[in-house]
Amino acid sequence: MSQPAATPSLQVNISSKQILTISIPIALAILVPQFNFIINNIFLGALSKQALAIGGITGVYYLIFGVMGQGLNNGLQALISRRAGENRVDEIGVLFSQGVLISIFLSVIGICFTYFIAPSIFHTLLHDSARANTIIEFLKIRIWGIPFLFIYQMRNALLVGTNQSKFLIIGTATEALINIFFDYSLIFGHFGFTAMGLNGAAYASIIAEIMGLLVIYLVIHYQKIGARFDLFKKFELKMEYVKLILVQSSPLMMQYMISIISWEFFYILIEHRGEQSLAVSNAMRNIFGFFGCFTWAFAATTTTMVSNIIGQDLQDKVIELIYKIMRWSFGIAVLVAIVINLFAAQFLSIYGQGDGFLTEGIPVLRIVSIALLLMSVSTVWLSAVTGTGQSKITLLIEFAAIVIYIIYNYLVLEYYQMPITYGWFSEIIYWLSLFLPSFFYIRTMRWKDKKI
Repeated sequence: MSQPAATPSLQVNISSKQILTISIPIALAILVPQFNFIINNIFLGALSKQALAIGGITGVYYLIFGVMGQGLNNGLQALISRRAGENRVDEIGVLFSQGVLISIFLSVIGICFTYFIAPSIFHTLLHDSARANTIIEFLKIRIWGIPFLFIYQMRNALLVGTNQSKFLIIGTATEALINIFFDYSLIFGHFGFTAMGLNGAAYASIIAEIMGLLVIYLVIHYQKIGARFDLFKKFELKMEYVKLILVQSSPLMMQYMISIISWEFFYILIEHRGEQSLAVSNAMRNIFGFFGCFTWAFAATTTTMVSNIIGQDLQDKVIELIYKIMRWSFGIAVLVAIVINLFAAQFLSIYGQGDGFLTEGIPVLRIVSIALLLMSVSTVWLSAVTGTGQSKITLLIEFAAIVIYIIYNYLVLEYYQMPITYGWFSEIIYWLSLFLPSFFYIRTMRWKDKKI
């Protein structure tokens, strides 16, 4: 009589092969939308310098809500990874369903804020009222993608937390291709569509998010991931799990939000310098995001592997694991820094903004490359703190770094009116401010007995 097939273990080891098996699919999944953002901004640059400049502010605003979902996702991921390490598979589906319900509620908050509060904020902070009106009009369209983005992000927590990150690329590739097609069609009016200009980019992104969500959940269904964890059978509200998720996720949500809000503050200060400085900074955001993909992938890998290893009662292996991941992250960041410094002009010329844009942008790009090196180390150690379950500590570290970041930028850009190159130096200060306390906290071993 044949024996039933054994259920694959969800526990991880600390080998380099395991690290790369988890991180490379995550990197590709992050890389595709970042490539998509760059294509989007190339289209906006072709439309006008004003459109490219506005894309910086609107992109960061939307990112504020995007990282709210990312904080929920990362907290949920840590919980799912811990249950996987403990082999408590029956709780994974319940955690996932409660995360989806929370994300729907948060998306309603985001939409209401954009319609009723954000217009007053932009009119107060921006010097150009016409630019503020254009931004508000764009965001009132773009924000309707938030529900789809939030639910889509929950697949990260599930697939990464259960060591199935290889499926991430399918949804993100679909989203990117659709976004590029509709960007080209709706911004400029090709293939029989009406030319919508800047607003066309908003509609294109919403369509892409809907399709990405549809495709990844089809993958979850046909790979029988949904059936294995009973994902779609437990959608009744369970307050004990909601509380557990929010206790773990809310500090991360606050952490990511204040981080991106500070970035929006940075862009508002840059807006005071004029269109070209804002356009240069938007390009830097794209380059930072695109080349930071592997760094963020190793950060996500750190969170899930640290949590999983602790779930196996292997706390003594955690620091060894962190150093292994850090070496991979830093090594790739070094290669990236070399490439973008050797080909700085070529990277910036894709935006088609002329010699003045290159003259102002290249020194900033040099600063960004140094910041990428520091980020590759800092994110790993900060994510390790998250993986231990100490998300409140992560929030405190982030808050302190943000205070330093904001004070520095205000003094440099607004008070002393220094060139934007000095403003971008704040990224170096920021990543150092995250690394030092994260490193020393992990080394204290005070997290060893934390239960989640």
